[in-house]
Amino acid sequence: MSVPAGFFARHTRLVRPPLVPEVALHLSEDVSALWQAMEDDGGGAGEASPFWAAAWVGGQGLARHVLDHPDLVTGRTVLDLGCGSGLVGIAAALAGARRVLASDVDPYALAVVPLNAAASGATGVEPVGDVLDADLPEVDVVLAGDVFYDLRMADRVRPWLFTAWARGAVVLVGDPGRSQLPDGLREVAGYDVPDSGVDAARRTTVWRLP
Repeated sequence: MSVPAGFFARHTRLVRPPLVPEVALHLSEDVSALWQAMEDDGGGAGEASPFWAAAWVGGQGLARHVLDHPDLVTGRTVLDLGCGSGLVGIAAALAGARRVLASDVDPYALAVVPLNAAASGATGVEPVGDVLDADLPEVDVVLAGDVFYDLRMADRVRPWLFTAWARGAVVLVGDPGRSQLPDGLREVAGYDVPDSGVDAARRTTVWRLP
């Protein structure tokens, strides 16, 4: 499907996430109203929730870590897996990544990522579709923020990430303590992310495949 021109300007607002103010994102606080707008003005909401319209805390922690440790991505090709708004991939581009592939299955996410990148002053961010059932792209770093949110997604992502790691990629995961997080990860950083919709702050951890 094609997202109509001007959809995001009409139905979202530019927000700088509290932990990552370097990045500007088109977000919405009213998911119900956004879903209705997707049906009425956007050509159909589809089956996926508008994950792209929120700055998930796991993604914020991972994006902060990348910006604070640019050596992880500088000059490298990076994949932002399940990119949503593109927050993590945009952070990687701002930190000096040579090329960023922003992967998602949602056409709204793929449409909003270039707008968010432009609003953030980031270049080299390329939206791509679902990579989990395709050949592993040639990337140096895989960044995965908040991808273990349910069992079905976790079962798809887990073996893919370990395959990427086994083939030589650095794999970093941002997660706020979800039960589907796999074993065998090494904690490298932790952040308290302001999350007014739930608590004053939520703890999120950045993990690295060993």
